[in-house]
Amino acid sequence: MSDFLRRFARDFAALDKDNLDRLGELYADDVLFRDPLHEVYGLAGVHQYFTELYANVSDLNFQFHGMDQVRDGEGYLRWTMSYRHPRLAGGELIQVAGCSHLMWHNHKVHQHRDYFDAGNLLYEHLPVMGRIIRWLKGRLA
Repeated sequence: MSDFLRRFARDFAALDKDNLDRLGELYADDVLFRDPLHEVYGLAGVHQYFTELYANVSDLNFQFHGMDQVRDGEGYLRWTMSYRHPRLAGGELIQVAGCSHLMWHNHKVHQHRDYFDAGNLLYEHLPVMGRIIRWLKGRLA
């Protein structure tokens, strides 16, 4: 198992709204961060993205379930994210499974791409749209 992935997962899971200045320890200045809803370039952009994320949610927590290094400087982390948002799911805890593909050099990530079900993260928990999406998923299952 990769020491880099283990360290990154530990340090990433320790992030919160009060220590986002530590992002520079994890990410290169020219990092490209992508997920199903956003694409952000540069450490300053990633910092802004996480600042907004942590301002709008509470109880944000990442539990890492697996780490796979595919080659030197590239690997995957499997995780479950838990969070609460006052306007989603009545403020109840929401859990989303996902995977991060990381590429790093000199002990810093320069590409981070998250894969997860955006419906499970957000849309299914909106009052009207959530009912429609859950109905559709039930019909397609």
